Amino acid sequence: MGLVITMMAVASLLFWGCPMEERFIFYPESKVDVTPKDAGLAFEDVFFTAGDGVRLNGWFVPYQDSRITLLWFHGNAGNISHRVENIKLLHNKVNINVFIFDYRGYGRSEGRVSEEGTYRDATAALQYLRSRKDVDPKGIVFFGRSLGAAVAADLATREDCLALILETPFVSIREMARVAFPLLPIGPLLRIRYDVVEKLGKVRAPLLVLHGDKDDVVPYEQGKKVFEAAHNPKEFYTIRGAHHNDTYIVGGEAYFKALKNFIERASGQESVSWPIS
Repeated sequence: MGLVITMMAVASLLFWGCPMEERFIFYPESKVDVTPKDAGLAFEDVFFTAGDGVRLNGWFVPYQDSRITLLWFHGNAGNISHRVENIKLLHNKVNINVFIFDYRGYGRSEGRVSEEGTYRDATAALQYLRSRKDVDPKGIVFFGRSLGAAVAADLATREDCLALILETPFVSIREMARVAFPLLPIGPLLRIRYDVVEKLGKVRAPLLVLHGDKDDVVPYEQGKKVFEAAHNPKEFYTIRGAHHNDTYIVGGEAYFKALKNFIERASGQESVSWPIS
């Protein structure tokens, strides 16, 4: 039965083309359930505009006297309101400003999501941050999780950042298709690429890759391949026992310490030689 469903899905994909392809990859939700205020955090609810005129929404959560700002690119499902608990933990344990935004078609951001659209949105988010007087443009860290790792990696090929953090990254959409449909060679037929490994060859920023060794969505081995494709300096951190969506919960204090230590090394606050694995 599962094979029949898979074959039907692939047949639909090939017949209907990209609109159906996008439905298999993007799962946006428009309703914003909670805000950082509900978690006891002061924040700014901001709107900014992408280069093609699409209006986007994000949250800026300041941390007093921090010169580091985390620019967060979330995954393919939900919206920024589904990351509030994680925002609070990152803010409080890593002691940095956090800026998270919704891609077009997600939350209160306008438009319809696409691969190219997410790249445009990433550029707009960075431009917005750089325009703020309370943000050090040289202290911006790109942080991408899952699909957001692909968006962050792409931005890092075009724009400077203090450091790049990729959590639970995949190699590419085509490689994910191979994992999902091992008996059906549909990868070459896909228009959406999100090729993280190809992009990393152009990135020179310090890199941290984190991956749960029990990831049931993006195989742990894909995170290792992403790491191996990158230039030094780079680090790989295994989140023991973590699946795809519980990394920051299962990882606990050690996870946040790894993030904080990496950012401190990248910013010159910690004079330690770079590990590479």
